[in-house]
Amino acid sequence: MPRDCHFNIAAYVACRRQAHEYHNSPENELLEQRKRGKQHTAKMQRGGGKAQGHLLSDDICPVCKSNRYLNPKLEFFINPECYHKMCSTCVDRIFTSGPASCPVPYCAKTLRKRGFHKAFFADLKVEREVDIRRRVGAVFNRRQEEFETLLDWNNYLEEVEGFVFDLVEGSREEKLRAEERLRQYRESNSLDIERNRQVGLEAAEVKRQRDRVEREAQRQRKQVAHQEAEQMKADIEQSRQETLERLATTDEDPAEVTARAQKVILKKSATQRQRLLSLHDETLHPPSEQLSLRGLKPKEAPVLAIAYDPFGGIDFTPTRYLLQEDYDCEWLEPAKADERHLAGGYNFSDYFSRTMFEAFSGLGVCIGEGEGEAFAALVDPGCSN
Repeated sequence: MPRDCHFNIAAYVACRRQAHEYHNSPENELLEQRKRGKQHTAKMQRGGGKAQGHLLSDDICPVCKSNRYLNPKLEFFINPECYHKMCSTCVDRIFTSGPASCPVPYCAKTLRKRGFHKAFFADLKVEREVDIRRRVGAVFNRRQEEFETLLDWNNYLEEVEGFVFDLVEGSREEKLRAEERLRQYRESNSLDIERNRQVGLEAAEVKRQRDRVEREAQRQRKQVAHQEAEQMKADIEQSRQETLERLATTDEDPAEVTARAQKVILKKSATQRQRLLSLHDETLHPPSEQLSLRGLKPKEAPVLAIAYDPFGGIDFTPTRYLLQEDYDCEWLEPAKADERHLAGGYNFSDYFSRTMFEAFSGLGVCIGEGEGEAFAALVDPGCSN
């Protein structure tokens, strides 16, 4: 074999060794990782469709273009002012020194660092709607107990949903009108809003305490049930040992001893089982006094308006006679039959009432006595003529 051929083979082996060492070096691994990241980003950008666009927005910061593929620990934050997503590094870099404008193009809203938080929902539209409902609910915080009828309560809920819909899906003008109405309602009902907020906090605290008491009671019931089960096992084992000792030390019939022991065991088992069932029922159904019932407030009966009485409640019903609807009078019969007397709306009942009043009006007056006695006679009909 020629000498130069051996030289070429050695050079080839040395080159392969150097290439292998370079391929396994940390610098080359970092370069390869960056290259794969760029290829992955370019592939997502070239691909169409909503799914790839969604992956792109979830994996890349719109400000610094940091990629979650290269940094798996990358965290994204949003601000309720504009709901633009950006990484934690951009938030610290831009908003640590104070309020600043949103770095996303075509967004000029002023943001603060304390307003950023992690998105609970993957869909930012849902996140925004939840935040709006929370903000509207803090203002429209009336409870069902404040309404007398279910219709009023449903109308109130419908009004709240109208506010939410205008703020979420409305046009720019509708959103501005809804914000203005929300501001006016907050200013005009600030005392009621604060009172309902305090009541809500107290109700939430009472509910937490009740839940804590129920959990503790349930834990104690389970502990007692476990102790009862262990005690039942111990009683069965003790009865078994006593039965064996009795069979070994006495001349009694083994069948009778065994049957008697079985009866004792069954009786104890039934008692223990009944206690366990009662504990289980208490666990599933807590005491009724721990429950709070909600509903509409008691409806008060409306006070009917009393008609105005110009006589101040004085009763003019006659006490000395009973006024009838009609009287037999010969000289009135022609007038009753003559339409000319009835054409103007004349009513003979008025004539009967006036005539009877004039006939009996002087019977209570005692002639010859003073004005005081005469007035007393009008009040007390017992005065005789």
